[in-house]
Amino acid sequence: MTVHYHRGDLPADVDLGPLVAIDTETLGLSLTRDPLCVVQLSSGDGDAHVVQLNRADYDCPNLKAMLADPAVEKILHFARFDVAMVERSLGVTMAPIFCTKIASKLCRTYTDRHGLKDVTRELVGIDMNKQQQSSDWGADELSKAQLEYAASDVLYLHQLRERLTMMLEREGRMEMAKACFDFLPMRAKLDLAGWPDTDIFAHA
Repeated sequence: MTVHYHRGDLPADVDLGPLVAIDTETLGLSLTRDPLCVVQLSSGDGDAHVVQLNRADYDCPNLKAMLADPAVEKILHFARFDVAMVERSLGVTMAPIFCTKIASKLCRTYTDRHGLKDVTRELVGIDMNKQQQSSDWGADELSKAQLEYAASDVLYLHQLRERLTMMLEREGRMEMAKACFDFLPMRAKLDLAGWPDTDIFAHA
C-alpha cells in the first residue's frame, strides 16, 4: 500500500477511474459546527490518496470536479454524513453513490452490526484498526498513523461493494438499494436544512 499525501487539492494528473472509494475526516461529527479537514480516495488498486484541505477557502477545483462528476460512481460507508459535509464545505453534490452501510442494512439482516470495521471483517476478512478515529484532523501536519488510518477507510470499499452487490441481487433488493442511494443527496440537504433527526415520512 502506498499513501499519497496531497495538500490543498488532488493533483490534476491523478485519474482514479469510474469507480472511486471516498471517505472524509472532520474535526467532529456536527454538520453545523465542525469543519471538513481531509478527503481520502482510492481507485481500488491498493493505494490511497489523502487530501488535506485548506480550510481558509477550500480551493480545490480538481477534487470538486471529481466529486461532482456524474460519470464517476462514489463508494462510501455511511455516505449520508460525507455527502452533507461535502455539500456544506465544498458546495458540490456527490453523485452517483454506492453506500456500503445502506447496502449492509438491506442485505445483512441477520445482524445489527453495520459499522465499517464489522462489515469489512466479515466480508473481506480484514480486521481494521480504528485507533485514530478520534484524533485531531485539523492539525497542520498529519501523522503517519493518521495517514494510514485515513487510507484504510477507503482501501476495502471496492471489495465491499462487490460482495454487497452480490448479496443484494441474491435477495432481490438491488432496486431498493439503488433508490436509497439516489435519495442520499436530498437526505443530506434535509440534514443541512434542519431536519437531521425527523422522519418526514412518519405520520406523527
